[in-house]
Amino acid sequence: MKSVDALILGAGPAGMSAALYLVRGGVSTAIVERAAPGGQVLSTAEIENYPGFPKGIKGWELADLFSAHLDEYPVERLRGEVVSLGVPTEEGGWYEARFAEGQEPVRARSVVVCTGAHHRALGAPGEDKFTGHGVSYCAVCDGNFYRGRDVAVVGGGNSALEEALYLARIVNKVYLIHRREGFRGSKVYADKIAAMPDKIELVTSHVVDEIRGGENVESLAVRNVNSGETRIIPVDGLFIYVGMQPLSGFLPAELDMDAQGFVKTDAEMRTNLPGLFAAGDIRAKLCRQVSSAVGDGATAATAALSYLERVNA
Repeated sequence: MKSVDALILGAGPAGMSAALYLVRGGVSTAIVERAAPGGQVLSTAEIENYPGFPKGIKGWELADLFSAHLDEYPVERLRGEVVSLGVPTEEGGWYEARFAEGQEPVRARSVVVCTGAHHRALGAPGEDKFTGHGVSYCAVCDGNFYRGRDVAVVGGGNSALEEALYLARIVNKVYLIHRREGFRGSKVYADKIAAMPDKIELVTSHVVDEIRGGENVESLAVRNVNSGETRIIPVDGLFIYVGMQPLSGFLPAELDMDAQGFVKTDAEMRTNLPGLFAAGDIRAKLCRQVSSAVGDGATAATAALSYLERVNA
């Protein structure tokens, strides 16, 4: 069985930052990648608020830069999906990461969980039927299929506003649907949307009651939450951004998590289990941005190095 001082689960900004700090700290380090490195960054069209890029940078470009930086160091990169994590019986013992499909387990003195979160489902009738046939959770991935056509975006946070702006550049029209009158997202995005009334129509105080169509999405039935009045909006695509769900189902029952499954940590990214740390979107926190994920990863790695030194790993 492979053994390392530090094992990072997830290769998004938090995971790659943690790996960089750990390997530079002189400990043997491995990082588990379920897919291409980058995480949610890969599905972000433009990042305009990461320091050092005043004109913005595409998500995949930033992910590539992170990954290339990590390539300069002897970090072992493992491909696979961890399905369970065994907890040591005493401080300084070994965690055991078990993989799907019979892959050999890996044990580690310390673990940094950076598995992030994925987009939450809307739960409207027709969502499952039309996923991949007009329903999408990634405008960057699928937006080009709807070039010159009408689409809808549902949600009121930064992701919904950012993707509505991205889609408005390539589709004919965007209907932005939100169950409240105001948006939770940043004012800078809301102001940009308000300046594009010919491209983005606001459908506030409405919820999606049903997604309709034949083989593909053809229309949405939306309902005004105040009046109860129903409206049919003809669209070819629906992009859903109604929050995130943590990828934490594999974590041990002893780990302290909130009601949604996000991991609770202290300011140093320490969990209630010695030697187990969490960073990035998997954490129970308010801000989920690339910059905060990078900071989480660096902080978690620093705390892990202190832990490893204490247990003489």
